[in-house]
Amino acid sequence: MDLLLPLIIVGALVLLVVSAFNGLVSGRNRVDEALGQIQVQLKRRYDLIPNLVEAVKGQMGFEKGVLESVTAARAAAVSAGSTGNTAAQAKAENMLSSSLRTLFANVEAYPTLKSNENVIQLQEQLTSTENQIGFSRQHYNTSVLSYNNSVQSFPGLLFAGAFRFAKRDFFDAPDSEEAVPKVSLS
Repeated sequence: MDLLLPLIIVGALVLLVVSAFNGLVSGRNRVDEALGQIQVQLKRRYDLIPNLVEAVKGQMGFEKGVLESVTAARAAAVSAGSTGNTAAQAKAENMLSSSLRTLFANVEAYPTLKSNENVIQLQEQLTSTENQIGFSRQHYNTSVLSYNNSVQSFPGLLFAGAFRFAKRDFFDAPDSEEAVPKVSLS
């Protein structure tokens, strides 16, 4: 009987540690899966952009700066994605989104481009992909919030540092002034 109480306490502590560890692993895996979904959508966007740029290049000759901006923003986003730094990637992706909005706004000024089937189809695919990126970001940020809460609250807080579970960064949305392109048609 004297040995039973210490065994129950030790057993309860072991269960607490195992439960906390498994919860942290599960949360980390959900965050990684959600980030993977963002990467899938971003890859799709990266693949569509060169096709759109080619489709509009000939008819938007004097808008060369817009096309160069989109191409440079795409290259920066691809590069930032390979670093593994979520905050840097989010910033680069926000710049790419802004460049694409400017391109779409400029395409509207060209009646021949607005009616070009290839351009319309590429715009629709990119718009759909942008929506999927938004949903994926939302899922990722929800997963990060849940995971960070586990890492920073009891009992996970007791074990997170020991098991090297670190807080994760959100995939931040663009600031409103960065997201709105300035287009002058005069």
